Amino acid sequence: GELPLSNLRDQFLLRPGTIYLNHGSLGACPRPVFEDYQHYQLELERHPGAFLGRCSSELLPEARRSLAAYVGADPDDVVYVTNATTGINIVARSLALEPGDEVLTSDHEYGAMDRTWKFVCAKRGARYVRQPLPLPVASAEQAVEAIWSGVTARTRVLFLSHITSPTALILPVAELIRRARAAGIITVVDGAHAPGQIPLALAELGVDYYTGNCHKWMLSPKGSGFLYARREMQHLLEPLIVSWGWDGDLAREAGSTHFVDEQQHTGTRDLAAFLAVPAAIEFMEAHDWPSVRAACHALLRETRERVAEMTGLVPLTPDGPEWYGQMAGLALPAGDIDDLSRRLRDDYHIEVPILRWNGAQLARVSVQGYNTRDDLETLVCALRDWLAG
Repeated sequence: GELPLSNLRDQFLLRPGTIYLNHGSLGACPRPVFEDYQHYQLELERHPGAFLGRCSSELLPEARRSLAAYVGADPDDVVYVTNATTGINIVARSLALEPGDEVLTSDHEYGAMDRTWKFVCAKRGARYVRQPLPLPVASAEQAVEAIWSGVTARTRVLFLSHITSPTALILPVAELIRRARAAGIITVVDGAHAPGQIPLALAELGVDYYTGNCHKWMLSPKGSGFLYARREMQHLLEPLIVSWGWDGDLAREAGSTHFVDEQQHTGTRDLAAFLAVPAAIEFMEAHDWPSVRAACHALLRETRERVAEMTGLVPLTPDGPEWYGQMAGLALPAGDIDDLSRRLRDDYHIEVPILRWNGAQLARVSVQGYNTRDDLETLVCALRDWLAG
């Protein structure tokens, strides 16, 4: 039977009266997790010196162990960063690209990351190659070949999203990583949307660098993300901010490595969002999150089918959890999408991104544990009204 998701609604701080179908842009944090976050902020103000000491000796290492177990990595290969953008910047600015080198990617990447790589490539005289992945996609093989066909003798880096931001596709990254490793190409994956939405086993994946957000689908407070670096590849990374962690044992966290120290010790800052990540993981465990995810996926699947029927447009991907999780891009026909955005916001109190991407128009719908069947029903009605003119 279907999970009664409505009982999770009370666990979140979202304002009543709004239908929030935009978890992918800015996640929502459950009450107990947010309370844990505020508890750490208060502790810092009550005992500043003692608390920061406790952070490096006990709390941060503990929070890293909890996160590492969740994403399937060794704690020494993971550091907390503010967000996935920071993680990609650390990697992109560290790699010694040379004139003529190529960074290969898809044309489905997040705008901030496109800008990061363009910025770095312009400085180094390298090329940022955006390989088209046309929609709809028919098979994983087709997606792999479309991206891999952009590889040349100059390709040094393969950069891809695990789950794309504009189109919400789960890309078949495992096979692309396997090929890249065999070809001596460095792999960098932007997993902003992956942790919490799909299970991760980063050590098994064999990826060189992987960055993710905890504050999207993992339900932790804003300002918590991570960077994973394969042990053999950590020496290539430089700290984005040089501080006490850079030179040897000056800031050695309990049993940590140079990678952890260099990247995590960047001067005084609020660490509470990192420290609350274990509470987010515990919240998901307490509420049987695999079942919640499955129920959200089922609601999204039904909505995706109904919208495709109404528009007559082929869905972006085949059906199935290997292609989309709790977030899907729904193709919209030609029409005034600015009018649609206004109607959704003003008439229906729905928050959902309506996007223009590569000449197509899309609604990117996110379904999280606080959403209900009624929420999705309202969206379908709103789209039906707009299509009717």
